[in-house]
Amino acid sequence: MSVSITVDEAGKRFGSVIALHPVNLNFPAGSFTAVLGPSGCGKTTLLRLLAGFEVPSYGRILFDDAVVSSQDFCMQPESRNLGMVFQSFALWPHMSVVEHVLFALRYRTHSKDRVEALTILRSMELDSLANRRPAELSGGQRQRVALARAIAGNPGTLLMDEPLSSLDAELRVGMRREISSLHVKHGSTIVYVTHDQEEAMALASRIVVMNDGRIEQIGSPSEVYTTPASPFVARFVSKANLIRGKWNGEFFYPERAEGSVCWYSKELCQDWKQKGVYPVRPEQFLLSSDGIGLPAEVETVQYQGREIHCILRSGNETWKAYWPSSLSSPLERGLAVWLDIA
Repeated sequence: MSVSITVDEAGKRFGSVIALHPVNLNFPAGSFTAVLGPSGCGKTTLLRLLAGFEVPSYGRILFDDAVVSSQDFCMQPESRNLGMVFQSFALWPHMSVVEHVLFALRYRTHSKDRVEALTILRSMELDSLANRRPAELSGGQRQRVALARAIAGNPGTLLMDEPLSSLDAELRVGMRREISSLHVKHGSTIVYVTHDQEEAMALASRIVVMNDGRIEQIGSPSEVYTTPASPFVARFVSKANLIRGKWNGEFFYPERAEGSVCWYSKELCQDWKQKGVYPVRPEQFLLSSDGIGLPAEVETVQYQGREIHCILRSGNETWKAYWPSSLSSPLERGLAVWLDIA
């Protein structure tokens, strides 16, 4: 049965270093939340606090309204009814595939039923590899073994620490489908730590963006991508260009624009208006050569199949722009262009 998790002003300090400032979070039962951020932002520290591998320096953590961690008390990880998938897979070299699943079943349900273990492996398309050891498996197969061990016994919570980062691009896409299917089938509360924006948006129904041990924004993938709450979120999640100018109500007038250029937005928060900045995602730029818009010069052109990725220079600033590769006019280095937004 899935578990509701509450993080109540919990944080972690290592000596004089604050790895995680006090945060308040709720992970509803059965939800799939991605915790997204760069290295050192505190996301793995948060996951380790949820797992019981670390004791909070302040605050507390509750599973279904029962305190599992505080400064004075920390329930052992094996007593929390959770599964964990590590970045390194953490498979035991002396155990076969089926023994990994049996190990988890024994500790969670006290079951030694090999048939049950094989049923779990069959659901992950691993039954034919049941007697192999980790050294005899590919990277993708090892990751599926780690997932099978994590779901054995239907834990209420699944914690995943960058589980796909060591796989190649094609395998990562396939494993995303596996993880999504597991969530639909088992309904566990999933907390998924990653630094990969595309992975977070593809898998999760909610994203927590972290930076420097603090939460920058919480929202759906669409909210975080299209209406970032801070410059960090804009740059890290949607690779936005921060265009300077002046706001007048819900209208924005970019600096250095040539001709009559005015952009409208009622979704962006007040903080953007106070900073005099408009975040423009690379795919939002419209290309013009008629002298109306923001003047820029094409600095680099990269062909990416369906898209062309360009770096543009305007004065002392550089911007990213993505356009369809089917553009009627070819782009080349040194070309003068003018930019508006969709």
